[in-house]
Amino acid sequence: METRRDVVLHVAARAEELGYAAFFLAEGWGHDASVLLAEIAVRTSGIRIGTGVLNVWGRSAASIAMLATSLGEVSGGRFVLGLGAGSPQLAEGLHDVAFRAPAVRLAETTRQVRRLLDGERLLTTVPGRSKPLRLAVRPSSDIPVQLAALGPEAVRVAGELADAWYPFLLPVSGLGEGIRLLEAGVARGRPGRPLPQIRPGLPVALSPDPAVARQLAWWWVSFYLTSMGPLYAQTLRAHGLGEAVDAVLDAGAATADAGLPERAVPLLDELTVWGDATAARQLLDRWYAAGADMPVVVLPPGRALDELDHVLEALRPRSRTRQTTAPPVLVPA
Repeated sequence: METRRDVVLHVAARAEELGYAAFFLAEGWGHDASVLLAEIAVRTSGIRIGTGVLNVWGRSAASIAMLATSLGEVSGGRFVLGLGAGSPQLAEGLHDVAFRAPAVRLAETTRQVRRLLDGERLLTTVPGRSKPLRLAVRPSSDIPVQLAALGPEAVRVAGELADAWYPFLLPVSGLGEGIRLLEAGVARGRPGRPLPQIRPGLPVALSPDPAVARQLAWWWVSFYLTSMGPLYAQTLRAHGLGEAVDAVLDAGAATADAGLPERAVPLLDELTVWGDATAARQLLDRWYAAGADMPVVVLPPGRALDELDHVLEALRPRSRTRQTTAPPVLVPA
C-alpha cells in the first residue's frame, strides 16, 4: 500500500541508523519488492533486509528461489525470504489465480524453494519429458525463510518448514495458542528441528495526539477486517473476539470522521501498537512478555515522512547493538 519509493528508501536507511534488526518490505499491488530491496541492499551495509511477505500466487517456486539467491548475493548474505498465502483479493484480483487450499500452496511452494536453494533439482509435478533443473547460481550463504501464517494448518506448516513465523493481525492473547500450533508443526518436521523464531507483525498507530493515534489504529483494524478477506475475522473469532469483530463489520470501512464503536475498542490493544510513545512502547513490551522473539513494527502507509521518523525514533531499540531482540521495521508496499 506504500507506493512512494523515496519513502521506502528513507525508512530503510533510517532504520539501519537507529539499530533496528531488519527492514522488511511487503509486496501488494504496487512496486515489485525485489527491485526496491536490491536498491536498499546497495544503500545499506548491516541491517538485514527481507520480504515481509511475497504471496505464493504471483511467482513460481523457481522465480522465488532465483529472487532470493540474487538478493542474498547483492546484500552480502543479509536477505530473509518471507512468504505467505496472501488473500483471495491478491490471488484472484491481481494475479488471476484461483485462491484454493492456501495452506497447501504455501507448503508446496516453500518445499520447492527450499529444494532449489539447497542445490537440489526441482520436484516436477506436471507431466512431460523435460529434465528437472537445478539453479545455476547457488546462494553464497543460508537464506532464512519466514512464513506468514494465521490459520491452524498454515501455522503448523510454519512450524514444520520455516525458520521464523510471522503472524500478522494475531491478537496478543492468542499468541500462546499459536505457539502451541507451531510446536505441533515442529513435531512433524525433521528430528531435532528447533522452534522457529516468533515474529508477530504489529500495525503501528503512534502519535502524540491520542485522537490521531486512536483513529489510525481503528483504520488498521477496520481496513483488514473489511477489505482483505475473511481469514482475519475468522482468526479473531476463534480467539474469543467475535463481538468486537461484529462491531467492526457492522460499522464498515473506517473513514476520517467515523467514530470507533465501543465494542471494537478491545481490538486496538490486542492487535496494534498505538497511543503516544510511552503507551506504544508498553504495548510492544507486552508482546515480548507473551512470547515473541522479535516483534515486527509495521508502519502505516501514506503518512508524512516526519510522522514515520517519529515512530522510528519512539520505538528504536534500547540498545544500539543489532540483537535479535531488536524489532524489525516493515513497510506494507
